[in-house]
Amino acid sequence: MKIIICGAGQVGGQIALRLSEEGHSVTVIDLNPDLVRKVTDRLDVSGVVGHAAHPDVQERAGAEDADMIIAATQVDEVNMIACQVAHSEFNIPQKIARVRAKGYLETRWSDLFRRDHMPIDVIISPETEVARVAVSRLKKPSAFDLSTFLDGAVTIVAMALPPDCAVLNTPLRQLTELFSTLSAQVLAYRRDGKLRAAEPDDQLKAGDLVHVLSTAADLDRTIAIFVGERKPVRNVVLIGAGNVGLEVAQLLETTAPDIRVRMIERNRQRAEHAADRLNSAIVLHGDGLAPDILEEAKVGQAEAVITLTDDDRVNLLSAALCKQAGCGLTIALAKEAALANLAGRIGVDVTLNPQTTTVSTILRHVRRGRVRAVHVVGDGEAEVLEAQILSTSPIAGKRLRDAGFPDGSVVGAVLSGGVVKLPQGDLVLNADDRVVIFALSRRVRQIEELFRVSVDFF
Repeated sequence: MKIIICGAGQVGGQIALRLSEEGHSVTVIDLNPDLVRKVTDRLDVSGVVGHAAHPDVQERAGAEDADMIIAATQVDEVNMIACQVAHSEFNIPQKIARVRAKGYLETRWSDLFRRDHMPIDVIISPETEVARVAVSRLKKPSAFDLSTFLDGAVTIVAMALPPDCAVLNTPLRQLTELFSTLSAQVLAYRRDGKLRAAEPDDQLKAGDLVHVLSTAADLDRTIAIFVGERKPVRNVVLIGAGNVGLEVAQLLETTAPDIRVRMIERNRQRAEHAADRLNSAIVLHGDGLAPDILEEAKVGQAEAVITLTDDDRVNLLSAALCKQAGCGLTIALAKEAALANLAGRIGVDVTLNPQTTTVSTILRHVRRGRVRAVHVVGDGEAEVLEAQILSTSPIAGKRLRDAGFPDGSVVGAVLSGGVVKLPQGDLVLNADDRVVIFALSRRVRQIEELFRVSVDFF
């Protein structure tokens, strides 16, 4: 496909990297010539310096025959107008925009983005996505990553294996014998910093970061087997009352009313705004790095602390202080990968990366065939995809062992006739079945080809 990406920052750059590696024709637009040069120097992409919403700039980027535009600049209005221009002047079929301001996202204004108004096909809100991820972590505190597929029927959970884990030093093929009634499948593990697709003869070691698919019914049991039981979260401290912090607090009030929330915000105006918008949460005005404020918020008695300021360093340091004070689970928002990599060394259990979350959402709409969901693993090293088999797909009607899934990929589950089935070599893949696959990034293109559709389908 021919794709225009507006914005050469962290999100735009990561999307450009993924799509260029897969052979798409990518052009990046940005006002900053240094950012454009940085992207074009290290990637096989074209670059245009200019304002992404200007018709002449889009024309120079090849909009006349582009298949998709992804507007991911830092300014909502630029992204929205870029999509409008792409539609009105160049009739680009698919338009994706990153929109952060809550005022645009309220349900009562949803008609704004209709095709006859502001024709945007997909609206992505990083703050909303990150808030949902943060809340999901609280509900399963033993996991450092969670993603659901097949309409919630299965969950992929990532966990760090403790020394007393019951499945250590056992070939993975034997796990079904040890836990014959457990509906779970090991997809991948990270050891010594390297992410590996799981093989039947592999054995897990203490300290491995393992990615396991489980049915919804067996998720709690799966987590208990791999990492043990953990005390449920009842008290949470949120540090930072900006867009993400407020979104998390509101989500907790509506979806987990049994969790008590305290919030710390350094800016008085934002603290007052949050206090006005929240019903039961206690909002404290103060510095999330100040020991007296942390003590007042009772971080040592909290089962979890989430640091959500707009400064990665503050988030990591504050989370580390809370861990030192006795908090059970610390989660920090960290946009910079270099800083996120320090998290484990200073006592931070989980990091949230809004760029990765945004890229996962965007890639779902870029993938070919009938890919319904995408979750990016790590720093783009792998993806988990949910794809639907059509009658024209090369794998339709084949047994799993004959379908040709490449090395570096693992089939996790198949939804067939409304029933979730774990992979077995004799399992027949039928049209309309939905399949969840883990794939290292170098194998994603091959996976897409297995689910490709004929031209007649379109």
